[in-house]
Amino acid sequence: MNSPEDRLLRTIAKATKAAKPKGSLHLGLGDDAALWAPRAGFETILTCDWFLEGSHFLRGAHPPDSVGWKCLARAVSDVAAMGGEPKCFLLSLALPLSHAGRWLDRFLGGLRRAAQRFGCQLAGGDTTRRHQILINIMVVGEVRAGKAILRSGAEAGDLIFVSGRLGEAEFGLRSLLRGRTANRRGSPSVEKHLYPEPRLALGHWLAKMGIATAMTDLSDGLSSDLPRLCAASRVGALIDAGKIPSVDPAKGLHSRASAADRPALALNGGDDYELLFTVRPRKARQMPSRLQGLPLTCIGKITRKKAIQVVLANGQKKNLLPGGWDPFRR
Repeated sequence: MNSPEDRLLRTIAKATKAAKPKGSLHLGLGDDAALWAPRAGFETILTCDWFLEGSHFLRGAHPPDSVGWKCLARAVSDVAAMGGEPKCFLLSLALPLSHAGRWLDRFLGGLRRAAQRFGCQLAGGDTTRRHQILINIMVVGEVRAGKAILRSGAEAGDLIFVSGRLGEAEFGLRSLLRGRTANRRGSPSVEKHLYPEPRLALGHWLAKMGIATAMTDLSDGLSSDLPRLCAASRVGALIDAGKIPSVDPAKGLHSRASAADRPALALNGGDDYELLFTVRPRKARQMPSRLQGLPLTCIGKITRKKAIQVVLANGQKKNLLPGGWDPFRR
């Protein structure tokens, strides 16, 4: 007789439409472990990400399908940040028995759609029972040997670019928590918070063209992620606050108080999963203003002085302090 956990595993396999493994995944669901064989001429990218109830999502506010989508999107974004392509993933899932029915079905529906969207197969994982919902995703990706874009390649004089608009996901979260959920699908900011899109096409294009010298994804906020790139490259940065693309007032910011929040949202808002990257000045002319409809904006430059500074609207410079997401900040 099959155990309850075996039935749960069959539910996961069926809901995610686990098919015969393909590509470098030689063995997937159904055995003690998966088998992965890297392709010749490629390097393997390994990354993992937690998605925890109470820290990253709330049962009462976040639809189960968005939890399924976002837990994979977050991890896939790390692959995009290196210019790679995701191939397969492992799912570790802990949840209470009360959520092993309809909630799980909807969660798996969102996860399945994300896996199809990102071209990333479910290869295996683990399940257990717990009073809180805890999710860990481990993604395997590939990038051509020697083409991975690291955080450590920026040099003084390089230009700093970002994709998309910053602070949208944070504003979407605030709207969601204020109960503005009736027109969820019609709100770009709420949509971006619930169903983020890893910038895989942009990351792959930058790696293929050899344009970006360093890159990271903006998961914790510009003010927190830019210093990490600079530390890895042993450089500093000077950014222009007025050039940072932020939440569009025509798409959700209607009050003066909200408009006043735009600079802070753009600097400190997390969960955008846009790409932050640097480009040599001589290659800047190769940068389009948009790639497949995604805006690409130059917001500053890398400096030799190891300080992270922002130029304000009045022309003053001030040190940029990390104000984004930090699970260990009191």
